[in-house]
Amino acid sequence: MNILIVGSGGREHSLAWKIAASPLVKRLVAAPGNPGMAAQCELRNVAVTDVDGLVALAQQIAADLVVIGPETAVAAGLADALAAAGIPCFGPTAQAGQLESSKAFTKAFCDRYGLPTSAYAVCEDAEAAKAALERFAPPYVIKADGLAAGKGVVIASDRAEAEAAIEDAFGGRFGQAGARVVIEEFLEGEIGSLFALCDGKTSMAFGWAQDHKRVFDGEQGPNTGGMGTYSPAPVFTPELVEQVRARLVDPAFAGIAADGAPYRGVLFVELMATRDGPKLVEFNTRFGDPECQVLMLRLKSDLVPYLLACATGRLAQMPEPEWRDDAAICVVLAAKGYPGTPQAGGVIKGADADFGADAVVFHAGTSRDAQGVLRAAGGRVLNVCARAGTLREAKDKAYAAVDAIDFPDGFCRRDIGWRALG
Repeated sequence: MNILIVGSGGREHSLAWKIAASPLVKRLVAAPGNPGMAAQCELRNVAVTDVDGLVALAQQIAADLVVIGPETAVAAGLADALAAAGIPCFGPTAQAGQLESSKAFTKAFCDRYGLPTSAYAVCEDAEAAKAALERFAPPYVIKADGLAAGKGVVIASDRAEAEAAIEDAFGGRFGQAGARVVIEEFLEGEIGSLFALCDGKTSMAFGWAQDHKRVFDGEQGPNTGGMGTYSPAPVFTPELVEQVRARLVDPAFAGIAADGAPYRGVLFVELMATRDGPKLVEFNTRFGDPECQVLMLRLKSDLVPYLLACATGRLAQMPEPEWRDDAAICVVLAAKGYPGTPQAGGVIKGADADFGADAVVFHAGTSRDAQGVLRAAGGRVLNVCARAGTLREAKDKAYAAVDAIDFPDGFCRRDIGWRALG
């Protein structure tokens, strides 16, 4: 098979790493890709929102399958354009992608189809949003409605902080994504990320993990796109997995199909395990980043047949995926200043070293200059991942690799996995 991966981050690098290991793959191309992905793929400099350019590239390489990585490509309608060109695609249509691209859409969707989630208010201007705070108790959850690269959420401890977050959103901090704001009830419980595949009709669970959203140790500081993950996560008991399937996954796939947009791809269910059962925090219409990284390390089955089955409506013919018993962990090395204004251009040395069996570094935000020097080119720069028989061993292995990488302008959390390790 000839396969095109769309994207340039750590999620796409981990997908390329796993796809490249499949005996079914003849040619693997990434657009635009990143320096780390060059070890597994041919790179083509086509932007993830250049829909016409990506369709042309898929045709040029006679792609048997296109795998959409980022949500921006989903929202741009890449899957729709590929379907019109007769090219199989792993990724939902722009209409189905509204489950991520608009939080207001998703809240109304939950109301329509009975999915459990937090109480909320959708606000079109700052005055209405501040007035809506009266209906909620602190801490207040303030969300930009649109896509904000995982940074459009503020959990405000008091009214003044909440009003400042509202002013920031309507003041343009998140661009067009913050033109509308959703205020939500704060949910008490333990957060988790569950993934499910769907081919438009048939669905199956496809792993779970736990993310660390806050930028600093001890869950301190602002929210980020994710500072690290681990899998498996103890919160996902068999009972919780079944509840998530019955209360969130199945109704979501049935509902979006009833809306006229059958879902093909992976649905990321971010949930809160509360005393009243799982409640939806938000949907993402692609693999999580950095959750995908630990799933790829733990997935024993060949990934490619599952991606193709989703794209071609044959998921019902697939067996349940096999997972390694090992634990996996991902530590994000970010550029100083993230999630605000990260320091760009910092030199990175040692990222390509051999860190031993079952340790791998995925590039998330890197570039090479004219001299071939690896430099930081984003907020989250490297994903340092490891797999081992226990989470403690995996953590030790990952942080040993972190400490061997020379990146003076970078930082990371040192407590990834703390909920499971105590």
